Amino acid sequence: MDFYVTGTLIWYYYICKRQVWLLAHGLEPDQEDENIRIGRLIGETSYERERKEVDITTGKFDVMRREGENLVVGEIKKSSRFVESAEKQLLFYLWQLKEMGIEARGELLIPEERKKIEFILDEENEKEIKNAVKQIEKIIANPLPPPPEKNKYCRKCAYTEFCWA
Repeated sequence: MDFYVTGTLIWYYYICKRQVWLLAHGLEPDQEDENIRIGRLIGETSYERERKEVDITTGKFDVMRREGENLVVGEIKKSSRFVESAEKQLLFYLWQLKEMGIEARGELLIPEERKKIEFILDEENEKEIKNAVKQIEKIIANPLPPPPEKNKYCRKCAYTEFCWA
């Protein structure tokens, strides 16, 4: 199976390893899930003056702009509930841009909370992201998904029925 580790897989890696396997094998979360719909709506209606949905081979970051000579890429999230996974997703995009010879900084944007958190890819973050990519590749290579493990995110997960029905 050919695949690229994507920003979305990085996001899921820091939430649930089972979700990584499911998504990588074409089993998408319930697109009618209320949280997914709300997140999509917030992404579509926020930061309207920014360039949106910028596609790179390994995913799409939500917004991009130039500040003088600096490139700023951003991820828009519904809330700060998943701030760690959102940070790692953004750092992954910064690493991917660096691999293409493009220096950038990142912003995690949470419009409903009026928050903007800035991130810069440093050596330590880059090492962690590279390790996460290796771990994701191992998860995906398994013929079966990891067993479900209850965590604090399960209650509102769009895969709930798949794991716990």
